[in-house]
Amino acid sequence: MSFSTENILLIGSILLFVSLVVGKTGYRFGVPALLLFLVVGMLFGSDGVGIQFNSPTQAQFIGMVALSIILFSGGMDTKMKEIRPIIGEGVVLATFGVFTTAFITGVFVFWICGLTDRNLSLSLTEALLLASVMSSTDSASVFSILRSKKLHLKQNLRPMLELESGSNDPMAYLLTILFIQMIQSDGMSFSQLSLQLVIQLSVGAVCGYLLGRLAVLILNRINIQYESLYPVLLLALVFFIFSFTNLLHGNGYLAVYIGGVVVGNHTFIHKKSIITFFDGFAWLCQIVMFLTLGLLVNPHELLGVATLGLLVGIFLIFIARPIGVLLCLLPFRRVSFKGRMFVCWVGLRGAVPIIFATYPQIAGIPHADLIFNVVFFITILSLIVQGMSISSVAQWLKLDQPAPKTGNTFGMTLPEEIKSAMSEIEITEQLLQNGNLLMNLPLPDNTLVAMLKRDKSYIIPKGKTHLQPGDKLLVISDNDKELINIYESLGIENYTLEKN
Repeated sequence: MSFSTENILLIGSILLFVSLVVGKTGYRFGVPALLLFLVVGMLFGSDGVGIQFNSPTQAQFIGMVALSIILFSGGMDTKMKEIRPIIGEGVVLATFGVFTTAFITGVFVFWICGLTDRNLSLSLTEALLLASVMSSTDSASVFSILRSKKLHLKQNLRPMLELESGSNDPMAYLLTILFIQMIQSDGMSFSQLSLQLVIQLSVGAVCGYLLGRLAVLILNRINIQYESLYPVLLLALVFFIFSFTNLLHGNGYLAVYIGGVVVGNHTFIHKKSIITFFDGFAWLCQIVMFLTLGLLVNPHELLGVATLGLLVGIFLIFIARPIGVLLCLLPFRRVSFKGRMFVCWVGLRGAVPIIFATYPQIAGIPHADLIFNVVFFITILSLIVQGMSISSVAQWLKLDQPAPKTGNTFGMTLPEEIKSAMSEIEITEQLLQNGNLLMNLPLPDNTLVAMLKRDKSYIIPKGKTHLQPGDKLLVISDNDKELINIYESLGIENYTLEKN
């Protein structure tokens, strides 16, 4: 089966539907949805249903577009107050950690290839290229698994891992390009590599910050008649941030991630609806990207690299990644030993290494297909071994913590412009000891009980409204600190709180 104008929508709709159904089913068994999207692509590819897709160039383009959206959306969900304490750890992991992992793994690949298969003679440069391609953790996988499992971690580990995965692509990209050029006898010196890295990181960071601020300014100043066009406007700005940064020889992936952080931590018009749009669109991009990469591979070719892929994958997961992480975190005392062990474990590989593996194919590098298949095999291994066990490892290390309660049963939210706090409490027998009227509750000034829910009924309460155990109240207040203090004095522990 091949793509054509007549069947492309039919094939695409079937692939999306099957992916969603399989992803929902796999989630119940703890299987990462992204792994299942890859598998669906493989099942519908050349060795399965027969869809023919063998263009690394097109796959690379789809991956670049999808990653831009995924990184920007992930950045918007990241709180600056969470990132600020761990910026040092994240930056070191994203640079020195990637370099160390690539070097250690490359030496192992060179040694193991000569040991296991005399007919497969990878040079040291080719081995280092293979290792560089898969040296960075994958932002799509990390964002997806940590957030889909609603995993809340102690010691600021979650923002650290997300910062690392969102900003470590420049180093892996530069190492990949470096070794491709070395193989083509047009390599960069160490000083040139260092200069390129500084340019990529600095230009990417500056462009991400400045263009992110510009995006907020445009969203708030431009006057569009239709609210639904604001997400489209921001989408155009995301692509501009990525492409303009690349035009200035900066790293576009880093720029869109930082731009997302800047936008997400500022107030702008229709913020909640825009974030909801990007969250759904990011999931669509992840599905399309992993399906595309699944279609690109020929599964029968993975059998030929299974031994090499298994050996390298195990070495990468259990030796190279831990060595790199432990060396990087050595100067930092804020992360406990258990925290360091968890960071070692969450070295997820995913779409980014596979996309980087298309660069040697497009450049016509010897053994490019081998590199692609080994990286694909290791990605599957990483998603199975690490992706399926993240929650269990966090619990085993006692690093997980209860998720903060968010939202309310009333389905109401406050606009960003309203600087108030909204909370929900449940009435108990203890709260009615001083009377069962609403006016008997000692709530602070400038506080309004906006709605009462009793069973399936919703009531607009008044001061003389009689309260019953089990009633739920929606409370809006301008003084959230005093409200929390009163909740604690009354012994109210089961409440939610949202504030702008």
